[in-house]
Amino acid sequence: MKTSSEEYWLGIDCGGTYLKAGLYDRTGQEAGVSRQPLPVLSDHPGWAERDMPALWKSCSSCIATLLYQQNVSGQQVKGIGISAQGKGLFLLDKSGHPLGRGMLSSDRRAGDVIDAWQRDGLHEHIYPLTRQALWAGHPVTLLRWIKLHQPERYQQIGTVMMAHDYLRYCLTGERGCEETNISESNLYHMARGGYAPELAEMLGIGEISAVLPPVVGSAQICGTVTQSVAALTGLAAGTPVVGGLFDVVSTALCAGLQDEFTLNAVMGTWAVTSGISPQIATHENHPYVYGRYAGGEGYLIHEASPTSSANLEWLNRQAGDVPFEEINRAVGALPKAGTDILFLPFLYGSNQGAEMTAGFYGLQSLHQREHLWQAVYEGVVFSHMTHLNRMRQRFPRAHTLRVTGGPTRSAVWMQMLADVSGMPVELPQIEETGCLGAALAAMVGAGIYPKFSQAQQHLRYEVKRLEPDATAHAVYQKKLQRYQFLIDALGAYHARCATAEPQGSPAHD
Repeated sequence: MKTSSEEYWLGIDCGGTYLKAGLYDRTGQEAGVSRQPLPVLSDHPGWAERDMPALWKSCSSCIATLLYQQNVSGQQVKGIGISAQGKGLFLLDKSGHPLGRGMLSSDRRAGDVIDAWQRDGLHEHIYPLTRQALWAGHPVTLLRWIKLHQPERYQQIGTVMMAHDYLRYCLTGERGCEETNISESNLYHMARGGYAPELAEMLGIGEISAVLPPVVGSAQICGTVTQSVAALTGLAAGTPVVGGLFDVVSTALCAGLQDEFTLNAVMGTWAVTSGISPQIATHENHPYVYGRYAGGEGYLIHEASPTSSANLEWLNRQAGDVPFEEINRAVGALPKAGTDILFLPFLYGSNQGAEMTAGFYGLQSLHQREHLWQAVYEGVVFSHMTHLNRMRQRFPRAHTLRVTGGPTRSAVWMQMLADVSGMPVELPQIEETGCLGAALAAMVGAGIYPKFSQAQQHLRYEVKRLEPDATAHAVYQKKLQRYQFLIDALGAYHARCATAEPQGSPAHD
């Protein structure tokens, strides 16, 4: 039973498949978490949408359930932050009501827009200003698609937002776009800070500048809980709500990133590798994606692709949902890199070209399902290495990799990552990095800590460390090389398919 004098900060995490709400004290100790599934609506191929009123209903219900289950009153909650997946598009009409469904970062309907922009060489003009790729799930791409394919809806747009901006609006009635997320929208000038109307003009959506709400900081108080929301959730009216965070930033905060000596790898549906830097580099050998870091304390630089542990989840569904512990035992019992089987983890997308898809190569009749599991473990790690190697070029002094996400529960998988990368792997023992990161933003906003870097120093959690094995590293390097050889060969295959002329029918006598 919690006493009425205890104070808590509420962190909400709006992810791709779940909405979660967690309560934390000022040292980051978790008092409790509530979860609700979030369905992804897909009425057409490539579409990934979310019902906006239903999203708010899930959020308010999750908050109410959490307070009830933990026997915490609304008066004990001193601040609220929201973390959410980046990109995507959530629109309000001119009356402040949801304008159709929200579109998620995984939405792929706007591929034709990207193709047109690439033919026009737009990326070369945009990237030096935004430090962003051109991507189908970006707000600007989806806005351009709506303008082309749903012009009546486009004319009704009153406010452009992302997921956590919409939930903050539901809590407070105040509109804004949070900086760590909107800075990765291609509407934001990375060096100057803030919106750049010339970007919207270049992208063919110049009208949208008039409906962009103010940019708000991660820890900036952006309104307070309204009376109607208080009655619905059990929160106290007037509770401050801060801007919040892009979930990759939340994870980096919880992983303890503060300098250029440590990188963060996230393993989930997406493989993400990130680092932080105090400044934008002027000459780089790769178009790295930048975003503003929490509280304006530098920049988050990251690489990502949907090539991580969701591949194992898919395979396991086909195999009958074997318990994760059993999979780990089976893979752990096998010799490291002991088979010739290679797996390309591209079920949900690729970091090796849009045409690349998933598959096994090297299967023989002697192989059993544990060999397939091992190949998936290896393939996911090899794919992560594509991003990690590029990030190590950008951060040559990085000597430690901090890893978060579901696979951190597997000592076998994490040791494999250490062995393949040759880097010590550290595992922060935090269950919900999105909720905790959001709660940290609320603490900074409330003045409990003056900066995010100081809030990090007061967190109390265990960090497990795994050292790489030099012998295993050498063995894995040979298999990693074969993985890349296979990708190169398939690249040539796809190029030949794209240019091959169909052969005519045989001549008849």
